[in-house]
Amino acid sequence: MIKFERFELPNGLKVIFHPDSTTPMAVVNVLYDVGARDEEETKTGFAHLFEHLMFGGSVNIPDFDTELQKAGGENNAFTSNDITNYYDVLPAQNIDTALWLESDRMLSLALTSKSLEVQRSVVIEEFKQRYLNQPYGDVWLELRPLAYTIHPYKWATIGKNIAHIEDATMDDVKAFFKAHYCPSNAILCIAGNFSLEEIKEKVTYWFGAIPSGKKIPRILKSEPKQTVFREKNIIRNVPANAFYFAFKMPERKNPDYYLADILSDILGREKSSLLYIRLQQELQLVNEISCYILGSMDAGLFVISGKLSDGTSFEKFERNFWSTVSEFLEIGITQNELKSVKNKLKTSKAFQEQGLLNRAMNLSYFELLGDANGINEEFGIYDQIQTKHVLSFAKKCLKKTNCSMLRINKS
Repeated sequence: MIKFERFELPNGLKVIFHPDSTTPMAVVNVLYDVGARDEEETKTGFAHLFEHLMFGGSVNIPDFDTELQKAGGENNAFTSNDITNYYDVLPAQNIDTALWLESDRMLSLALTSKSLEVQRSVVIEEFKQRYLNQPYGDVWLELRPLAYTIHPYKWATIGKNIAHIEDATMDDVKAFFKAHYCPSNAILCIAGNFSLEEIKEKVTYWFGAIPSGKKIPRILKSEPKQTVFREKNIIRNVPANAFYFAFKMPERKNPDYYLADILSDILGREKSSLLYIRLQQELQLVNEISCYILGSMDAGLFVISGKLSDGTSFEKFERNFWSTVSEFLEIGITQNELKSVKNKLKTSKAFQEQGLLNRAMNLSYFELLGDANGINEEFGIYDQIQTKHVLSFAKKCLKKTNCSMLRINKS
């Protein structure tokens, strides 16, 4: 059981406090409810650009990293299609430094021409190095628009087109910051050896005077139900032919999310999984295969991917893949197999939650989902899952008409 308290400032900032008397360290985690899905299709990559701009200094602090390092801390951030998350880890006695830095850039980020040009260059270089000039780097630039036709998940977090970042103006950047980086659109989680009274006092001091801003209603186009198999072939300079099956799956808040999580482990998490045993170990059609879910806030993707063995044709692989899936949908799994997968999954989650930072990030995320206490309810949800539930979900999800497939052929 992860203990926490919550309160909210008059300006709309939601605060989660997680006490932990066993560590001399503290975590300050700020989750902003903004991701790539909140961008305009003609101006993508802005959420990720801001992940970088937020470290460019504020009006009062020229360099975020330097000040935190002076206090013995470290920090980082990540962006997804749904959220942007910033975190600081430092000695508990220096927590005011992290709160000062986070509040200052929330209130008065230094959006200067110099900062924009520096971070623009960094993002453009990242786009080229990670997505354009790396084997398999452009998979999500190709797969997302194949799987999604309307919803903004059809572009990757890095952006749809590198030109969108190249052409970003200062007015564009300032408008995006004003719309999304404000107390009413943020969740602050503080973890460490403090009292609730201390935290309330510190958070009120550092964040209380920041104007609340206006949380923008999120009105997104719903992705229509997929009814036909979609496929795309591309040729790239890669070491092996690769495949990506993307099946539509429910959104993160849907109870079926947990069935998808279980099913992905059954099919392709480890060497004991079905697809590994059949397609890699027995038939030797692939040299790697895995299955995973994206866990998106809106309807997401259940992905099965891997690389073909030398000499294996896509035709032969796909014939055996679909027959393996079909056989699974006929037979299902045993109670012992489900129990084994559940135990491994719960062990993995319990291990993750040993870290103070992971607990702080997860509490923030569950609060965004609607209730931070969801972090304490997950094990109970997994315990309720039965073999018939998994099979029923699999029959809905693993339909060919619900699938988009990307094939990468080596040149």
